[in-house]
Amino acid sequence: MEQQRKLRVGIVYGGKSGEHEVSLSTAHAVMNAFDFDKYELIPFYITKSGQWRVGSILEVPFATKEELLLQDSKGGTVRAMEMVFSGLEAARDSHIDCIDVMFPLVHGTNGEDGTIQGLFEMANVPYVGAGVLASAVGMDKAFMKQSFHLAGLPQCKYVDFIAAEWNRNQDEVLNRTEQELGYPCFVKPANLGSSVGISKARDRAELVDAVNYALKYDRKIVVEEFVDAREVEVSVLGNDEPIASVPGEIISSNEFYDYKAKYIDGKSQMAIPAPLDVELAGRIREMAVTAYRAIDGSGLSRVDFFVRRSDMQVFINEVNTMPGFTPFSMYPLMWKETGISYRELLDRLIELALDRFEAKQKFFYHI
Repeated sequence: MEQQRKLRVGIVYGGKSGEHEVSLSTAHAVMNAFDFDKYELIPFYITKSGQWRVGSILEVPFATKEELLLQDSKGGTVRAMEMVFSGLEAARDSHIDCIDVMFPLVHGTNGEDGTIQGLFEMANVPYVGAGVLASAVGMDKAFMKQSFHLAGLPQCKYVDFIAAEWNRNQDEVLNRTEQELGYPCFVKPANLGSSVGISKARDRAELVDAVNYALKYDRKIVVEEFVDAREVEVSVLGNDEPIASVPGEIISSNEFYDYKAKYIDGKSQMAIPAPLDVELAGRIREMAVTAYRAIDGSGLSRVDFFVRRSDMQVFINEVNTMPGFTPFSMYPLMWKETGISYRELLDRLIELALDRFEAKQKFFYHI
């Protein structure tokens, strides 16, 4: 009996992003968790300057994260693009290196904003995670909030504006923000992940400083009202019939859950499952699926909520289409508590990617 061919998975990590190091941690964890009896991996490392490097076929786990920093192989970026665009059956028949499915693990800019997803779409290759639209909407907090509004999801009050508005009439933007939100409030770049560039403003002077700081990261700014709330998260998995995990709660070590609290000081705590009553937990899980569908999610996402302490009112915060994915990250930990192991998650995500690709091949693209 002929042995079944292993699926070849292209693992893409690193990237021209402020979350480059986070991506390396995710990639190292994922590569070491795959079942090498079923898969063979090809590492695609993107340097901080945007150059692509391709490693050889990986059939055993990486020992250290340092090994992920691949030296430039023959052909570099050109060779990487040839492999991505090599096709599927035709490439196999010609004995050309080919990829069965791409697994992007690039966080933030150029990774979860729809750009790399567009590359895979053009190459007509299956890939794990959200599509172009969901990735772009999930990255842009202003458009995300509009999607939530259309889906009828409650959310905190906010204002958004672009750099040109701020430069043209700063006083008008400040007055509108103060009238609609008051103080304190949170200022965020619209298109950035992992709480980078976020500040809390307690008065007009701090608001001006916070906006100018956020404008270093993006041309579009979102300002949100302050709500004294617990931070609750839910993992969602699936394509057209998504399912939600048990909720988890983040107890931040900082005044709010910024980049330092997430990745540096190591003092933030997780409560999984979150200490919520059954009815409230169920409602949050339903809202997570609604939010996922609102952005046309697929594959995976983590959906974040605020639960106001005074009355337990739930507000949708955001959807993260490429959440942290180490074994110690909230996304896989919530699924572990729900009954799906880390390795099983990888299998499910590959299956979902292949299912979505197969379904899309049945559509007509010409008359």
